[in-house]
Amino acid sequence: MTTITTPRTEAAPAATTRTQEVVTSPAARKVLAALRLSTGFIFLWAFLDKTFGLGYSTASEAAWVNGGAPSQGFLQFAVQGPLTGFFNGIASPVTDVLFMLGMLGVGLAVMLGIGTRVAAVAGSLIMVMMWLAEWPLIAGSTNPVMDYHIIYALVLVLVALTAAGDTWGLGRWWKSLPVVQKNRWLV
Repeated sequence: MTTITTPRTEAAPAATTRTQEVVTSPAARKVLAALRLSTGFIFLWAFLDKTFGLGYSTASEAAWVNGGAPSQGFLQFAVQGPLTGFFNGIASPVTDVLFMLGMLGVGLAVMLGIGTRVAAVAGSLIMVMMWLAEWPLIAGSTNPVMDYHIIYALVLVLVALTAAGDTWGLGRWWKSLPVVQKNRWLV
């Protein structure tokens, strides 16, 4: 895989001096775009299913729009391991709103290819928290260390580091906006 490293410039502010690896192979760019869209859809689907109770992981009567509590049930009854008390203690309507906004924000940003750095941080934080809540080290998991939460977090980081939103997404347009030019962390 060929990469281009954007060199550091002395005149650039500190926020823009980080190098960004951009994959130039057309086939690799398409695979990264497909991986980005697939991962973004996982987050967006979780939001949609929990909001409207589409009947996959959330029944209609448990939908958020029908008074369901998308994070509270999980935090109160499905958590396992040494952090159970912590996760039980944070279960509230506030965690429902934060979780749902996180799923929607990460899903849309990753699907659109915009704000992938912020989405990578937020999505990875959500995934690591869910991994800790399920604590696969003692929960009878088929793999006591690695599970899909960690894989999704790593994919989000890969998407952000490789400018994957530039292919089949709005990444290039997003990066050209003056507010993003001034605040490179929004890339």
